[in-house]
Amino acid sequence: MVVLGGVTRLTGSGLSMVDWRPLMGVLPPMSDSEWQRVFEMYQQTPEFQKVNSTFSLHDFKGIFWLEYLHRLLGRTIGLVFLLPFVFFVARGYISRQAWPKYLLMFALGGLQGLLGWYMVKSGLVDRPHVSHYRLTAHLVAAFLIYACMFWVAMSLLFPARPNAAKHPLYARTLGLFTLICITVVSGGFVAGLKAGKIYNTFPLMGDSLVPPGLLALDPAWRNLFENSATVQFDHRWLAITTFVVILIYWYRSRKVQMPSRTRPAVNALLHTAVLQVLLGISTLLFAVPVFLGSAHQAVAMLLFTVILYVLHSLRRV
Repeated sequence: MVVLGGVTRLTGSGLSMVDWRPLMGVLPPMSDSEWQRVFEMYQQTPEFQKVNSTFSLHDFKGIFWLEYLHRLLGRTIGLVFLLPFVFFVARGYISRQAWPKYLLMFALGGLQGLLGWYMVKSGLVDRPHVSHYRLTAHLVAAFLIYACMFWVAMSLLFPARPNAAKHPLYARTLGLFTLICITVVSGGFVAGLKAGKIYNTFPLMGDSLVPPGLLALDPAWRNLFENSATVQFDHRWLAITTFVVILIYWYRSRKVQMPSRTRPAVNALLHTAVLQVLLGISTLLFAVPVFLGSAHQAVAMLLFTVILYVLHSLRRV
């Protein structure tokens, strides 16, 4: 779902569906007249008028299908979750005490759909681009839902013993997890501002390590979120810092006794970080092609998964 969302964004397909019908919008246009009606709705949007004014109906279908599949997959996930949940509750497989955490997952999924439409609406008014704040919030919510599901799954697969306590490395692992999360959030702002399209050189940004205009906006805090050069600069150095911290963490963890399931995960953390850095640099140098941009986002979630796994394995040992 997250990867398809990234592809939808990178291909400029996210604003192709200009209405939101959670229940009745399951079926796509089924006739030529329906396609024409939907295309005419799109022609009223800023994206068509300012960016895609040469689009034919055939071109429109090319971007429509990606956004349609993204929304359809969201609805499908809701059903795949809800129907087995009702069955398991009815059969008594899920205790009453555990209901809240599963209902929370379902509620977060529904709110994510609302947040997605709230994001799309920002690009249907004046500017042919969605708000980068809303896009980042949509990305963060996706990671949050995933983390919630993953943590519950790990707790079922690896239940803690009654006398379990936190591993000495837990606090440092939590700090590393926080750093990875901040880097992911900064990547959302890079995506929302299309900041990866500028300064497509590495390690320099243009002709210097620190490009001009990092504090061009006033007040200064706006540069962290609205200045494309600053946002890319921050993401670069956050990513480099995260990689160095992971390298140090991996090296020091080799001298510490760990649970048997943790050691391979720490090795995987390093391997995934190396892959992510290579993908990030390649994505930047090639000015964010769809394949590399999607892969970079996918591996970000993989790295997030591995650090979550490590964190869970050290929480109660």
